[in-house]
Amino acid sequence: MVRKTLRTLEGLFGRDMGKVVMRLSLLISLVCHLGIVLAVQKAFPLRWTFESSHAYRVELIRPPVDPLEAEGGGETNLAKVSPLSQKPGEDTEDTISLDTSDKRYASYAGIIKAKLMRHWKYPSKARENLLEGKLLLLFTLNRKGALIDLRILEPSGIGMLDREAMKAVRSAAPFPAFPSSVSVARLHVKAKFDYKLTAQ
Repeated sequence: MVRKTLRTLEGLFGRDMGKVVMRLSLLISLVCHLGIVLAVQKAFPLRWTFESSHAYRVELIRPPVDPLEAEGGGETNLAKVSPLSQKPGEDTEDTISLDTSDKRYASYAGIIKAKLMRHWKYPSKARENLLEGKLLLLFTLNRKGALIDLRILEPSGIGMLDREAMKAVRSAAPFPAFPSSVSVARLHVKAKFDYKLTAQ
């Protein structure tokens, strides 16, 4: 039977018989493989479409500055004393934000911010539940850069976010010792943590 078929094909195609057989074999192979793939797909469904991945960005955002506060009239419970008005040996302190433009503190604030960013994470449970929030922390450093006080000035209202921000400050401490441009004995640092989910 096979020989008859081959002779018939040879009679029809002559010397091109080898090419025909090769093409026919290839076609049969493709059909068989397609059948296997479809059978496997039916038995074990595969996801041919994939959801687009999302990237989230978390950033520290500078807290708004009250014009009165910038002039020294807004902080009643925190020291806002210029070191120039103090006599040598007196205990001095100052309060800054992480994005201060004051030349005495700007580079040191940048070092603090960079160190905080390395330790600050978005809690996975908060990210999974799409929880967002902002909080304002105040922490105090001594001249050696050691953390001597940490408190929340404005909570986010979501405990896990507040705890993660405080954990980041504790993990980042101690910070480098004050540079020569910082002449105060204690430095209060305001840090605003903004937990925001941003799809890229």
